[in-house]
Amino acid sequence: MKKMLMLVLAAVMLLSMTAAASAETFRVGVKQDVYGFGYLDEMTGEYSGLEIDLGAKIAEALGYDDVEYTTVTAATRGQMLDNDELDCVIATFTIKPERKESWDFSTPYYTDAVTVLVETASGITDLAGLKDKTVGVSTGSTSAKALATAMADAGVIDAFDADAFEIATFSAGVKFKEFDDYPAISLALDAGDVDAFCVDKSILANYKTDDRSFIDASFAPQDYGVATKKGSELSAKVEELITGWLADGTIDAMIAEWGL
Repeated sequence: MKKMLMLVLAAVMLLSMTAAASAETFRVGVKQDVYGFGYLDEMTGEYSGLEIDLGAKIAEALGYDDVEYTTVTAATRGQMLDNDELDCVIATFTIKPERKESWDFSTPYYTDAVTVLVETASGITDLAGLKDKTVGVSTGSTSAKALATAMADAGVIDAFDADAFEIATFSAGVKFKEFDDYPAISLALDAGDVDAFCVDKSILANYKTDDRSFIDASFAPQDYGVATKKGSELSAKVEELITGWLADGTIDAMIAEWGL
């Protein structure tokens, strides 16, 4: 009996030590292909960008010994939070009412807008030029809906029910093709598999070349927030840090440092 009790106590201690060790590492989901926000240098294995620095700063403020970055996409970031694989996501994650039903978001640390990148030789210069074209977007993003809404508002396509919008089936004046990541959309634009590339302008800037141009339109302002698991204790702590750093100019200085 005594021996069994000692074994149970040893197991409990081991579990406690494991939990403590894991708690020492702050796990952050980030992008790997958005220079200035979250970019992974494959040669060095190091991440860099505003959101990388922000993750490190949050970890330090919360007293963690280490920070671990994991690449996420628009399709995987929410699921990884739900599954407790990450403590937070700082990955150009746009705050939307429907998303706030599933996850907590901090006050925005950065605001951007959506636009479209095209090959200059295509002759597309505005929303009207996208009529009946195929546009590349990231899987799970809100860019397609934002573009369709902007085109409808401009009278380029017929008005539509935004609440019933489905990327895969929408074809009322413009079509969309989904890709797992931004480099894949850029390659598709090179190959002519899509006519345009639509996402937040700060992201598109990474794929702008001398042979490519932005159309003359920006729409759907995008507020980026730090996402945490719904109802978690971490949510309030992150909110306090972000609002404090916005108030004292810390985040503005970080944005300026990255030239955003």
